[in-house]
Amino acid sequence: MVRYRRNFLPGGTFFFTVTLDDRSSSALTDHIGLLRAAFRGTRNLKPFAIDAIVILPDHLHAIWTLPEGDVDFSDRWRRIKGAFTRGVVATGVSVPRDHRGEYALWQRRFWEHTVRNDQDLERCTDYIHFNPVKHGLVSSPVAWPFSSLHRYVRAGVLPRDWGGDGRAANTANFGERAG
Repeated sequence: MVRYRRNFLPGGTFFFTVTLDDRSSSALTDHIGLLRAAFRGTRNLKPFAIDAIVILPDHLHAIWTLPEGDVDFSDRWRRIKGAFTRGVVATGVSVPRDHRGEYALWQRRFWEHTVRNDQDLERCTDYIHFNPVKHGLVSSPVAWPFSSLHRYVRAGVLPRDWGGDGRAANTANFGERAG
């Protein structure tokens, strides 16, 4: 059995991938208001900074920075997933249950990477912002509505045409390590 090891760095910055159990689902974008509410509610109880985020139909990527001395990103994800699931169920959407009788909307685990330095942060942020193009959802990163790229553009951190117009989508390597 695989042993999952988490890097619990107090006040650290982390890149996450969190995925729905049904990869053909579009629940995250179909219920974006519920997802935003789940994030808000969790951040009110257990603060953290969202440095970058993209919400795709069946998964999301995010970079968080935890408060100084805090290492508990797992509980935050548990709260977000639980609040979102309860919200979706409350709308009347049928959500399957697993063999334990628990709702099986999300994959049980999530992927986490400790951001090590500014270059790593930039690479992870670029990956997040280009991800909707990578998945063929849009031809230009700015065309995807559920992305922190819009915040970066408003703040003048990135230009509106960052990531191009899609013509280079098949060759662009935003956020990917050179092989």
